[in-house]
Amino acid sequence: MSVQKSCFQFEDFLDQLPVPGYYPCSITSARFRRSANDNRMLQVVYALEGIGSAYPMVADYFVLEGPRISPSGIVLSRRRLVELYRACGLDPKEGEPIAPGALVNARLQVRVEHEHWEGRPRLRVVAYRPFESFDAEKEPIPF
Repeated sequence: MSVQKSCFQFEDFLDQLPVPGYYPCSITSARFRRSANDNRMLQVVYALEGIGSAYPMVADYFVLEGPRISPSGIVLSRRRLVELYRACGLDPKEGEPIAPGALVNARLQVRVEHEHWEGRPRLRVVAYRPFESFDAEKEPIPF
């Protein structure tokens, strides 16, 4: 049995972000977490398609409650979460528990934009739409 060495790859050094736009994707994980500010949030990770291997995944966060977030911030976050559920083909109802497992493996499109965080560029998810609305001929993946 040979031991394989782990090595840096060319893609590890690329800082160029994909072009802003909608990308087809699937949700690889969705789970509740606590933020550094002790806010309860839902973390969703998307596997983006068609962008190469430099930025294959992007995380999205929905703050649900906590001591260090404004009521309007919670409302905005929950509205975004409803948009995500609907883009995944789910129809959440008032009073239903938020079930992260229902999102895993869902296919959809996410719109990503660029932002700076801690002095470095990164992708940020800003919108969602159903996967079915994707037409590669009319709307090619932006490169």
